[in-house]
Amino acid sequence: MSSKSDQKKLISLVCPTCHSILWIDPKLEAVIKVEKGKRPKSSLDDLLMKEKEKKEKADLRFEATAKMARERRRKIEKEFEQFLQNLDKEED
Repeated sequence: MSSKSDQKKLISLVCPTCHSILWIDPKLEAVIKVEKGKRPKSSLDDLLMKEKEKKEKADLRFEATAKMARERRRKIEKEFEQFLQNLDKEED
C-alpha cells in the first residue's frame, strides 16, 4: 500500500489527446494509475458547423462523381457514333 509520502512523489500528467490523467511513479518508472479524462463538450454551434462542412464535402464529392459520369457517357456515345459511321462505310 502507498502512504501519503509516496503519493507526493508521484507525477501526474494530462494526455493532450484523450485528456486522461496519468499518475507516474518516477522511482518505479511506471504508470501507477490512469484516470479517464473528460472530453471537452462542443457547443451546438460547433456541432452544426461540423455537420455543415461534412454536407458540403459530400455535395462536392457527389457533384464531381456526377460530372465524371456525364463525361464518361459523352465519350462512350461519341465512340458509339464513330463505330456506327465506320460500320456504314464498310457496308458501302
